[in-house]
Amino acid sequence: MTKSPSQTASETVVSPRVQQHIIDDERAGQRLDNYLISQLKGVPKTLVYRIIRKGEVRINKGRTKPDYRLKEGDTVRIPPVRVANKATPKAGKRLTESIEASILYEDERIIVINKPSGLAVHGGSGINLGLIEALRDARPDQKYLELVHRLDRDTSGCLMIAKKRSALRDLHEQIRNDRVNKVYWALVEGRWANRKQQVNAPLKKNTLQSGERVVRVDPEGKPSLTRFRVLEPLKGSTLIEATPVTGRTHQIRVHALHAGHSIIGDDKYTPREVNMAFREQGIKRLFLHAAALEINLPGSGKRQRFNAPLPEELEQGLKALRNE
Repeated sequence: MTKSPSQTASETVVSPRVQQHIIDDERAGQRLDNYLISQLKGVPKTLVYRIIRKGEVRINKGRTKPDYRLKEGDTVRIPPVRVANKATPKAGKRLTESIEASILYEDERIIVINKPSGLAVHGGSGINLGLIEALRDARPDQKYLELVHRLDRDTSGCLMIAKKRSALRDLHEQIRNDRVNKVYWALVEGRWANRKQQVNAPLKKNTLQSGERVVRVDPEGKPSLTRFRVLEPLKGSTLIEATPVTGRTHQIRVHALHAGHSIIGDDKYTPREVNMAFREQGIKRLFLHAAALEINLPGSGKRQRFNAPLPEELEQGLKALRNE
């Protein structure tokens, strides 16, 4: 087959010609940028936003913006797209088996996974492969798999994956209307007072001169509220339960720090000497775990709670502290 003059051996044609997609009920309500990312597999997000900005993507023959919410019956024009060849990362057998073994619940609409610490929920920012990419790789026949929400890379525990667009819409609506309850367990330095039951402090993202991104309490930040409860006082530390009312980046970590008790193992917000002291007790990672999640099941509406047991390494760390 003869190559077109504009196609080189170092390029892959993702979309060989203009495509016209008609949006059905399953995709209605999705943002345009997220829809294109799901359709143009392997295309960098920067390129997706570029073709939208240049007007090459059209909705009902008109230009639009990345955050446009698709409507049932919309016609989406997708231009021809080529990207440079690069090896597509593949999930190893050990990783896929680990993810499958971590599934707490699954039906025809959702999956709830007890995410391991150290595994990013998605690729990007120097990470080739995240949990969602590994799951898609392990289940090639599953047409739709999308993250409902996110957990930090080093946080373990309950994570939801939608298997249908309608389930994703349902769960996002529940999140917006405060019908999803999330409970985290964290080990913090020092003795947390029982009377300290919530932190209500606005949070703002910042970028340091080094390029590192951090979150800080700032009057100009977004309103943020976390409720706390003491579970168990331990030597030099406290096991607490945290329930975020809002859902800001690093919210629990920064609110705990603001309360004067940073989370053990947090290499971004906790002093190094504190982390080193607890490493001797076997706590070598961020002690933050999404222990429980309560939702209305998409489809049935039945209220259901999922519990993710603490990982073995955190249990062993608690045991060492109790023995002290």
